[in-house]
Amino acid sequence: MTAVLLDVEQINKSFPGTHALRDVSFDLLPGEVHALMGENGAGKSTLMHILCGVYAPDSGTIRLGSQVVQMNGPRHAQELGIGMVFQELSLAPGLSIAENVFPNRAPIRAGAFVDWNALYRRTRDLLAQFDLEIDPRTLARDLNITTRQIVEIVKALSLNARILLLDEPTSALPPDEVSRLFSVIRRLKEKGIGIVYISHRIPEVMEIADRVTVLRDGQRVGTHPIGELTPDRIIEMMVGRKLADLYPDRAEGLGSELLRVEHLSGVKSFSDVSFTLRRGEIIGLAGLLGARRGELLRALVGDVPISGGRLFVEGKPVRITSPGQAFALGMAYLPEERKSDGLFLKMPLRQNISVTALRRFARMGLMDSRSETSVAQEFVNRLRIRTPGVQQLVGRLSGGNQQKVMLSKWLVRTPQILIIDEPTKGVDVGAKVEIHALLRDLARQGAGIVFVSTEFPEIIGLADRILVMHEGRIVGEVAAAQATEQSLLRMSSGYQAENQPAGVQS
Repeated sequence: MTAVLLDVEQINKSFPGTHALRDVSFDLLPGEVHALMGENGAGKSTLMHILCGVYAPDSGTIRLGSQVVQMNGPRHAQELGIGMVFQELSLAPGLSIAENVFPNRAPIRAGAFVDWNALYRRTRDLLAQFDLEIDPRTLARDLNITTRQIVEIVKALSLNARILLLDEPTSALPPDEVSRLFSVIRRLKEKGIGIVYISHRIPEVMEIADRVTVLRDGQRVGTHPIGELTPDRIIEMMVGRKLADLYPDRAEGLGSELLRVEHLSGVKSFSDVSFTLRRGEIIGLAGLLGARRGELLRALVGDVPISGGRLFVEGKPVRITSPGQAFALGMAYLPEERKSDGLFLKMPLRQNISVTALRRFARMGLMDSRSETSVAQEFVNRLRIRTPGVQQLVGRLSGGNQQKVMLSKWLVRTPQILIIDEPTKGVDVGAKVEIHALLRDLARQGAGIVFVSTEFPEIIGLADRILVMHEGRIVGEVAAAQATEQSLLRMSSGYQAENQPAGVQS
């Protein structure tokens, strides 16, 4: 029988007002990827913070091999061979790769001076294990996101980690870079390193994990070999109910034209894009990295300039050169990066919701905080935002709840056209179900929605109609009910069936 690297037994942890973990048990084998899954608030992060020494458990036992351990902080956990790579990468952008990999641990010569040659050599040797032929003197700010993620892993391994905790390691990666990270993970497995892999992306877990443990409401629901599980079974374990479908029913009838795009072209980005959006309709834009879907969305709301073409809102020609003009026309734009572009993380939920409609809450030049609070609470209830109250700082909410706040701040203006870049990026499956249902409900009320998603299943499940882009052009259109992942991938790659011109249904 294979010796266990890590064995967690009956762990409990409480915070004021919250019992975060209840008798949770979990183990990890050498050379294993053990996925830890659950909705936001299920207890995953609390368990990881206990394992890396940030929190101390209230009760329970942690064993490394046969030895019972009590970690006295993150440094002690590192000394015990546990490395943690958080979702928010921690590299110092102004330092070199080598300085990031060996912070405060650089080799010294003559008793006081950094041995730079030895530092670069040791870093280069670590990078070579993962086929990273890159100068260790390169600044972290000059690395792409995938390489930064791998450098974070190399940094953990420089401490001779035998256990690696990865928190949502692919959340910021483009789809075509995930395989590169997975090849690194497989090499770590070959070295006997045990990996705890936290993710909400079920297809990735099905590909990379050996076992899966699901937490729900701070308790372990079950642990199973990946071969015994299906995506539907994982979802059922996570949310506690059967889900015949992740997506709501499609629209039964569409209304009048809301938005018409005629031969729209951007500056060195997309070209000759035409489509029509009707009331009650959801259009999904599918494509691969470089398809320029994000640029198209931003052009629709005047955030990037166009070089040609025309826009019509409710049949009237419009010229939109700024987001303010778009908003005045009843359009709302939800960007992909909610933390940097869509929310004020250090401000309360209440003010994040009211920020797009300040005049509505102004009384004689002053904010009517009572009205502002009342409306914010309405959206908390309507969208089921999980928060202690409307005064909670948005930066302290989970990803799914942040996404709902970003949606709320535009719904307060009752927009007719919603332009959304990655509506469920970085949220768990339960929040996805709620956001999908909310968007479909808005469409039933007469709104029109255009959205981009990197997940083909989401495009197929949520949209009524799918437009496929490749290198800045629409190369295909298909009713979502007839679409498959294979057909979308084929069109997104620029492939057209023989004698089929681009832009027709496939």
